Amino acid sequence: MNATGSWLRMTMKNIGGQDRIGYLFMAPPLLFMLAILGFPILYTVIMSFQEVSLRTLISGERPFAGIENYRAVLTSDAFHRALSHSLLFTVGSISMQFSIGLAFALLFRRQFWGANTLRGLVLSGWLIPAVVVGTLFVWLFNLDFGLVNFALMGLGLIDRPVGWLVDPGIALLSVTLANIWYGIPFNVIVLSAGLAGLPEDVYEAATVDGANGFQKFRHITLPLMRQSILAVLMLGLIYTLRSFGLIWTMTRGGPSGATEVIPTLAYRVGFDFFRFSEAAVIAVFMVLLLLVVAIFYVRATGEEVA
Repeated sequence: MNATGSWLRMTMKNIGGQDRIGYLFMAPPLLFMLAILGFPILYTVIMSFQEVSLRTLISGERPFAGIENYRAVLTSDAFHRALSHSLLFTVGSISMQFSIGLAFALLFRRQFWGANTLRGLVLSGWLIPAVVVGTLFVWLFNLDFGLVNFALMGLGLIDRPVGWLVDPGIALLSVTLANIWYGIPFNVIVLSAGLAGLPEDVYEAATVDGANGFQKFRHITLPLMRQSILAVLMLGLIYTLRSFGLIWTMTRGGPSGATEVIPTLAYRVGFDFFRFSEAAVIAVFMVLLLLVVAIFYVRATGEEVA
């Protein structure tokens, strides 16, 4: 018994030492993350409760404003309009990205001539920065010499050029179409990985039982891909809600605020009008919104794993 007790104490001591070494190695990246992410977030939260403008920023005086900044921002028409645009932009983008991405993933699961080339062309869009994609679609949607208007007029679908980016009625649709194209490769990558892990014997058994293609998709593919579907939807929601570069490159929130979303509103309030406190409030709102989505995603994936 004494020997056993000594061995157990020695083992626990070694495990404790290994844990301390692990924490020691984890300390530098954790401190780096706190410095790079934690401090700016904390600074923004503090600023949101102060009166910070260009004048106070120079003088160094920052009077405490309480919740007045939050009341002013959250009740403003500009914020409500940007929030509605963000929701429309996000829902439209994610729904189409997922649908088209799933269709491509199912297509690429089959073996056919040119599949690898087509797969490479589809996935190559994910390598392009958002600013470059925005610039590309500015040229495509150009009113005078854009390829989209040229093709539609050549097919006889329209009789005059459409102002895709200058007409307030369709500008949000235009940037949404560009974002759909930009996000499809990510959906294809994640969903293809999920499809690759599905067991073939289940499909073979369903074929023996007489199930058709739609029945296999509904009762086998979708249930077994819940984890991948949840991941692509939640991550897509996070990416799209904070989308800035694409919209700013294409329209800068215009025309007449028709494509103003939460990130572009925060930028304009802070750097065009120098109302830094109100911009901080919008940034805090975005962080809280994304945090809710992230918590839901982590809890959902944890329940799936369990």
